[in-house]
Amino acid sequence: MGRVGAQHPAGAGQEDQPQASATSDTALPQNLPRHLPRHAGARSSPADGGSGGVWQPPQPAHPARGGTQPQGCQGGRSHTHPRPFPTLRRVQRAGLGVRGWLTPPLVQGTLGRAVPCAPGLAWGNCRLLAALLDRLPAAAHGRGCGAESLLDDIVLTHSLFLPTERFLQQLHQQYPGGTWGWARGATFVLAAGSPPAHWEEGSGLRRKRAVLAVLLHFLETYKGLLQEEESAGKVIKELYLLIMKDTSLYHELEDEIIKLHQLVETVELKVADETPPPNKQVKPLFRHFRRIDSCLQTRVAFRGSDEIFCRVYMPDHSYVTIRSRLSASVQDILASVTEKLQYSEEQSTRGDALILVTMASSGEKAVLQPSEECVFTTLGINSHLFACTRDTFDSLVPLPEEIQVVPGDTEIHRAEPEDVANHLTAFHWELFRCIHELEFVDYVFHGERGRRETANLELLLQRCSEVQHWVGTELLLCEGLGKRAHLLKKLIKIAAICKQNQDMLSFYAIVIGLNNAAVSRLRLTWEKLPGKFKNLFRKFENLTDPCRNHKTYREVLAKMKPPLIPFVPLILKDLTFLHEGSKTLLDGLVNVEKLHCIAEKVRTVRKYRSRPLCLELEASPAQLQTKAYVRQLRVIDNQNLLFELSYKLEPGSQ
Repeated sequence: MGRVGAQHPAGAGQEDQPQASATSDTALPQNLPRHLPRHAGARSSPADGGSGGVWQPPQPAHPARGGTQPQGCQGGRSHTHPRPFPTLRRVQRAGLGVRGWLTPPLVQGTLGRAVPCAPGLAWGNCRLLAALLDRLPAAAHGRGCGAESLLDDIVLTHSLFLPTERFLQQLHQQYPGGTWGWARGATFVLAAGSPPAHWEEGSGLRRKRAVLAVLLHFLETYKGLLQEEESAGKVIKELYLLIMKDTSLYHELEDEIIKLHQLVETVELKVADETPPPNKQVKPLFRHFRRIDSCLQTRVAFRGSDEIFCRVYMPDHSYVTIRSRLSASVQDILASVTEKLQYSEEQSTRGDALILVTMASSGEKAVLQPSEECVFTTLGINSHLFACTRDTFDSLVPLPEEIQVVPGDTEIHRAEPEDVANHLTAFHWELFRCIHELEFVDYVFHGERGRRETANLELLLQRCSEVQHWVGTELLLCEGLGKRAHLLKKLIKIAAICKQNQDMLSFYAIVIGLNNAAVSRLRLTWEKLPGKFKNLFRKFENLTDPCRNHKTYREVLAKMKPPLIPFVPLILKDLTFLHEGSKTLLDGLVNVEKLHCIAEKVRTVRKYRSRPLCLELEASPAQLQTKAYVRQLRVIDNQNLLFELSYKLEPGSQ
């Protein structure tokens, strides 16, 4: 049977020009972040080139520029000579009365020069906060200056140009009656002298109200993340105590101060000199110990200070179980392993220090550097941690259970498609809800919090890859031709129900899994598929087609109403192109238009989760068994092994 799609090599999928839209659709840049999946629905060949097009701000009727037409895309235009951006584009923000700047992307080796666009208003990282505070009182009086949108933009993206601690220090300095300077040693002091000249009588109250508005919005946005920010927590507490002193002086601030008090109590700020609470509960990660009671629990968000259990293997495949923080460094993990081994009977004196190695099921291995952190959530699906000396590194081999294949019926053959699809949607909704919206910014832009706060996002990406390999694993372990064709039909049904549930993550992952080269080559299996399901799968392939920057998928997604689960790798691709397409800082100026585009993309995630997901799931023993199966999939992620299974099933298929 002539197949519409096939498995595509990693890194493929440079699309046509981005369409002008409010969501800043973009093309795929070449240098994606370290863990960003490159196979996200891609079908074009690497030979297509990587130009794809240059980034454009989301403005209607703006002509597409640059790039070439990928193969297989119909109806698009081919641009052989990209039109360069102007050196400086002045952006009029809605009613703000100020102009941001936008540097053009790297076009023909030229970077545009950014200059201040308004006399006396240099949008540097220090002046940006002051300009925002000047405009917030006007917004509070209903004069519609667009400051509320700018406030959300800055709170969401300030880590791109200013560390959180420094951002809060500047906010503290802007509070009248507080500090006019920041002393060394992270201590607030009141400098000598009077308030700035522009704070006339009555303006101090307006400035205090503006600072309160920024602080309240900051706390509402960050919430649990501040538990990991010791230095930021200290600044917030200092500012909080300063504000509380004004409770009796300014009755106009009573509502805001009450709200601030409630938020500070809810956030549970962490200060360096405070002792951590004892007996902290250990949280399970994916595939840890295969405990049914753990996998049936509702997923909760991970934080860097959370503790987990993890197995670290030795060269002889024995292992030690350690308890570690999720954000622990490689050096900390090795220290825990060494401590465990000291109590082992097989302990022997070692002349060489231990190193930590990641080992994939395919045999690929890599040495982790001692300073690396948060390695647990960056492991592959069937990857494991090994501790060994450098002398024994070359002798490391994958664990035996990772390469053993035992064909037979699994839960997928017994469960109904509706039950499997609903449990997939429910589980992925839990994982999606656990992701803090700021993780999208930190993952792509590598904010000053590092990788610590992207654990939940990395787990969802890991799960997306797991579902893709699950599809191929189940099909290739099914030996009977008729039974395999029936399973193929069931998987297409599951994809259709996931799409109906607005779970586009599961839908995309299943379609990509069915397009795996080891599956798409099974000609006899696809020929036994009923014509109705062949046509349905062709429609699914058209929906996931990456041509014109996933135009079809984006149009379908735009028509959906919350709650919905988007294909998250595509959001990261859009953010990556925003990052690579223009500078964040140049000559001390902040690219406010770039911040706005990034914040708009993050706000779409907020919109997708604005309503709760309502799925009626029974609590019968059969349903619990299906739920446990869906939440702990056993998959083969070794592509070579999948090809071996495929050729055993149908040796002559092409």
